Amino acid sequence: MKILELFLGILTAMGGFVEIGELTFMMNAGGIFDYRLLWVVLLGTIGIIVYGEIAGRVAAVRAQPVFDIVRERAGIRLGLLTLVASVLVCLLTCAAEIGAIALLWQLASGWPYRGLILLALAFFLLVVWFVPFKGIERIFGLLGLLMVVFVGLAWSMHPDWGDVAKGFVPSVPRAGEGKTLLYAYYTIALISSVMLPYETYFYASGAIEDKWTPRDLGTNRAIVIVGFLLGGVLAASLLVVGKLYLGPKHIEAGLPGTAALAAASRFGAIGLWTALAGMFFAFAGAAIETALCCAYNTAQFFGWPWGKFRAPRTAPRFVACWVIVFVLAAVVVLTGVDPVQVVEYSIVFSVVILPLTYFPLMAISRDRDVMGVHANGVVANTLGWFYFVVISIAAVAAIPLLLLTHGGQG
Repeated sequence: MKILELFLGILTAMGGFVEIGELTFMMNAGGIFDYRLLWVVLLGTIGIIVYGEIAGRVAAVRAQPVFDIVRERAGIRLGLLTLVASVLVCLLTCAAEIGAIALLWQLASGWPYRGLILLALAFFLLVVWFVPFKGIERIFGLLGLLMVVFVGLAWSMHPDWGDVAKGFVPSVPRAGEGKTLLYAYYTIALISSVMLPYETYFYASGAIEDKWTPRDLGTNRAIVIVGFLLGGVLAASLLVVGKLYLGPKHIEAGLPGTAALAAASRFGAIGLWTALAGMFFAFAGAAIETALCCAYNTAQFFGWPWGKFRAPRTAPRFVACWVIVFVLAAVVVLTGVDPVQVVEYSIVFSVVILPLTYFPLMAISRDRDVMGVHANGVVANTLGWFYFVVISIAAVAAIPLLLLTHGGQG
């Protein structure tokens, strides 16, 4: 077992579950609906484990990344539509993470927000240019573990564990509450945020970067279980904190500083700085994942040389893609748009492309002519197609619910 390889899963989980949108959605869901959406976190966590394992298995057996599969199985036109949609969603998510990091730095230093956006842009360009892939996954994976402060925070707030357990049983608001549409909106948004498609893009590409073979299939299973379960526990902890910290105060988690103040309320200055550091590395991991995913997806679709393992001069279009994404993402937040609002919209829109991403994966992973003895078994097939139905329903409902609830404002 390659213990260090776990950081690939941890980085993916941190960037997928605990980026700025997930943090605010989870805390607000707890503040508005108490524990009643915990079942959605569990549902989504199992789903991303299923699809993460499939994507990693295909990458290890076939050395075939997601967008190579999308082009092969969906065709050029539908594949190109999926590519454009995925790049736009990843670009918006990257922009939100850069803005969130600037907000964190502003909270810590008091420096001007727009200047910190430019500083964050320079930081990311230097990190991705000079630090190898394994270094990125281990640095941001390891230090992102500081986010476990929120697990400790949730535990220290002594929730009613009976009520917490009831939250894992699906329920809907009572008829008189008038929150049915908002509850449906949060259900869709949380499923999307837990099963963000860029998680599988990055994970499969990372497996190829790390030169996995069929001998690494055991490592693949361990990574998706440990990494994504950890992400699920963190997400559930944020929801609990939202219920116990935001709910009684009737406030929303509109800024990352709200989460940091929650940690400070229990653990003082140590909790505050640990939370700020954990959020920085989680948000930075998400920014790097999404920028690289834009480059991975584009290069894979068009058949260009790609990969952090290549020297920039041997993969110039791949490098140009992630540089352009970082620059455009910084430009988006320099306009003054609210980064939290940007990522909330990107999360809702991302659910629309989930079926387009996961159907080709299911098609190739169950094909014994392609995968041989490593094709899906009964469990992977059953769960994979079950979740495909779930995300297809979510994809159809996402935009109407976004409009009917005015972006989750009720």
